[in-house]
Amino acid sequence: MSEAPEPGATPDADVVELATKLFELARTGDADRLAAYVDAGVPVNLTNDHGHTLVMLAAYHGHADVVRALLERGADPNRPNDRGQTPLAGAVFKGEDEVVRVLFEGGADPGTGSPSATDTARMFGKTQLLELFGAG
Repeated sequence: MSEAPEPGATPDADVVELATKLFELARTGDADRLAAYVDAGVPVNLTNDHGHTLVMLAAYHGHADVVRALLERGADPNRPNDRGQTPLAGAVFKGEDEVVRVLFEGGADPGTGSPSATDTARMFGKTQLLELFGAG
């Protein structure tokens, strides 16, 4: 990838198109293609206009394999979106228990975010997740 644009500069249409494609790969669960882009130099913590990272979108849509691939490449499991929500809290909310385990084992902090994953698990009575988080 080339240098970062000047502050306030409009992103190139090709860059926007690529970013849109990457976020769609995270949403649809294409771990191999997304990993290849990251391996080729796409920032693993790329965010969209709502502050959602690739990990956030993959977690929310239940793609544990994508989450695992991104974490293996250095993605931040605790990076919140613009509303303070974390990938782990999103996965708890959506009932994606496998994703929750992958994120937790990958270093996600259940106390981070607003609401936190722990708070979300309490709200929905997910005692098995509270036990996993050590909050049971």
